[in-house]
Amino acid sequence: MDILLEVYHDDKVDFQITKHNIKAFLLDLLVSGISGADEAVKWAIAELINHPDVFSKVREEIEFVVGRSRLVEESDIPNLPYLQAVVKESLRMHPPAPVIVRECYENCNIRGFDIPEKMTTAINVCAIMRDPDLWETPNEFQPERFLVCPKEQDNNQDGETKKQLLNFLSLEGGRRSCPVSLLSFALMNTAIAVRVQCFDFEVDGHDAKLKLESGTGMSLSLPQQLLCRPGVHFNPFA
Repeated sequence: MDILLEVYHDDKVDFQITKHNIKAFLLDLLVSGISGADEAVKWAIAELINHPDVFSKVREEIEFVVGRSRLVEESDIPNLPYLQAVVKESLRMHPPAPVIVRECYENCNIRGFDIPEKMTTAINVCAIMRDPDLWETPNEFQPERFLVCPKEQDNNQDGETKKQLLNFLSLEGGRRSCPVSLLSFALMNTAIAVRVQCFDFEVDGHDAKLKLESGTGMSLSLPQQLLCRPGVHFNPFA
């Protein structure tokens, strides 16, 4: 807020912002940083409940890195690559914003289609991240696809393959990407890690699984409540 107000009162800046701009920016921070992350955490926990083998791998990684004497912290996340892969895979399959909109700033032609200036275009992010031409077995939950071998790590400073960088748009991309993507990603990783570290989740019924059907609306939310019984696995306050 201090930085925004400082720019607002500076008459020498190249682009003068207004109070309306400041309000809109703060609204984006609140909505994107809280609402979207909340739904994303639910999807990830639901996927982990339906995939107990993945759940066990995440817990083993947390216990190996953090141990069983303290609660996992945000500073531990960089040392938990499999946890990050789980979060990314969940975001790929269940992006908080399945469709994003952009406005063309000049006339252009995309694959034979003329897009006039100032035309609002809708980008189906969900379809891109489930395109079989871009992703192998796109409808299967496989966090391992986001784990990078050492050679790929050396060739790519971002730690992901170029294919993933081009086709992974869970938090939007380009110049108009989500302004709180780093905050949301850190929040999701920490929230999911704490739940995996501390609880065992049980669903009613023998070998029962949660129905992961998408609801309606602008955001990709679970149409039903995430109902399960958490049992204590680790109590950091004991």
